[in-house]
Order: sequence, then C-alpha cells, then structure tokens
Amino acid sequence: MKFVRVIINLFQFNRTNWKAVILCVLAAATFWIFNAFNKSHSSTIRFPLHFDFDNQRYVAVKPLPQQININVTASGWELFRKSMGVKLPELIISLDRPLEIKKIPASGVVPLVIDQLGSLQLNYITTDTLHIHLDEKVSKIFRLKADLSNLKLKEGFGFMGVVEVIPDTVVIDGPRSIIKSLPDTISLPILAKGISKSFSDEVEIPLFDSESINRNPPVVAVKIEVGPMETMETTLKLKVIHQLRKGKAFADSVKAFIQIPVNQKEDFISRRADISALIDLKEASQKSQQLFPKIIGLPVYARVISIDSMSYKID
Repeated sequence: MKFVRVIINLFQFNRTNWKAVILCVLAAATFWIFNAFNKSHSSTIRFPLHFDFDNQRYVAVKPLPQQININVTASGWELFRKSMGVKLPELIISLDRPLEIKKIPASGVVPLVIDQLGSLQLNYITTDTLHIHLDEKVSKIFRLKADLSNLKLKEGFGFMGVVEVIPDTVVIDGPRSIIKSLPDTISLPILAKGISKSFSDEVEIPLFDSESINRNPPVVAVKIEVGPMETMETTLKLKVIHQLRKGKAFADSVKAFIQIPVNQKEDFISRRADISALIDLKEASQKSQQLFPKIIGLPVYARVISIDSMSYKID
C-alpha cells in the first residue's frame, strides 16, 4: 500500500511543479541537441549542378543533370544548414570539350567538385554517372504550311482560295542533329469542325519533343477563306505524251467532277476551255495499269473531287 501511495503522490503536482518539470525537460532536450550538433556527423546532401561551356556554340540535346548527391562529413550545425539549403554551394563542372564528353562517372566528378565544398568533407558520391549529350547549335529557316486534313467543313462548304500562313517561314535553332532531321517544310495541323465561314486562328509551331529547340516566331496566324461550294461535272480535253507505238490509244477527253465556290461559277465557266487533262506515259511503271490524268490550268479556287481513270496496256 505504501508503494501505491508513493506512486500517487508522485503525480500529484500542482501547476507550479508541472511548469518546473516541463522547463527541466526542455532544458535537457536543448542541451542534448546542442551537444549533438557540436559533434561531427555524416549525411548525404543534394547539391545543385551547373555545367560551364560555351552556350553560344553548343546546346544540350537532352536536359543536363541538375543535381548530384554527395555524402559529406561536417558538424551537426553545418549539415543542418546545408540540408535546409542555407548557403548551399552550386557545384560547377567545366566542359572544355563539350562534344567529346558523353558521361562522367562518380570517380571523375570527385576532383571536379572537391575544392568547391568549403568546410564540408567529401566522403563519396552516391550519384552513379552524369550523362551529358551536347551538340553544336545551328539555325535554319523553314517554310510553313497549313495541314487541313483534320479540318471538317460543313456540308456544301469548301475552301475558296489560298490558305494564308502569316508569316510563312520560321527560324528554328537547336542541336544540329535535330535541326538536320526536320523536313524543309513544317506542317501546322488545323483542328476545327463544322466550319461554314472564313476564319483566322493562331497556331503554335511544334517543338518536336525537344526543350532545346527555339522558334522565332513560336506562333503564327493562319487565315482560311471558306464559303458555299458547288460541284460541277465537266468534260476535259485529254493529252497523252510519251505514248509508245505499241501502246493502246486513249480517248480524246475525260470526265471530271470539280468543286468550285458558288461566287466563282461564272469565272470557272469562262475559263473551262483552258482546262485540260494530261497523261504522261513516262510515269507508267507496269505493262498494264490504271492511270489518273493530271489537271492542267485549274484555277486556284477549284478542287478536283473525282476524275475518270484511263486503262493502259502495252500490246
């Protein structure tokens, strides 16, 4: 019973006693923390990286490593400040021959950064390898064209003229390997549905999945003239060139369906006699095949919907 009474009395403090106990605990904890922080400790810290090279001549094909993990030894206070990012040095790695260096192993990083750690003692680098892919920076002018394959017009409507891209060129600079792989003309996809009138849209030039590509300008304007259309059936004179003597003779004309803007109907009728069809037998690659004539003299506002094919056979 006496033992139980002693335990009960131990927890029967007044408020003043509780405050004293709390202050004692805090003082002990503070003393322990200060004592521990004054000793040397080891810890892995993530340091920011900066690669020093001529960025006017060279550019990264892929993003360069931004950080590196290094195990270091220092006082507890120093490690605490560095782990919180206070006065954490940015480690600089100089690349004198950027095109020749593809990777730097951990052992190769040590001599490059050891003198930049200040009071921190380098133990080892936990990051395995730094991969680097730099290329010569080049610049080239590319033509631009609107890709209308995904543009859906309202039934009975069509394109009434030339599609304008303003400006119609773009200057792209970046790694030589990427710039060389791009086509000379860049297509700009136009996405819209149910269009029944002319419209203008701003289109961003694609980045080709590379952050190292710079475009000037990055955005261009695309203007498309749209209006009501009419499909006309017409018979065109047929001209055949490079015909072989043993080849089959062709008809004098061919039937075609041509779509034109309603407001250009009179102009098209007046110019119809100047429109013809052409077959070049030099392009025939087989003894027997179907050939589709090419339309010559078609106005820019007109579009061929269909045209009869011609059967070709060498006897």
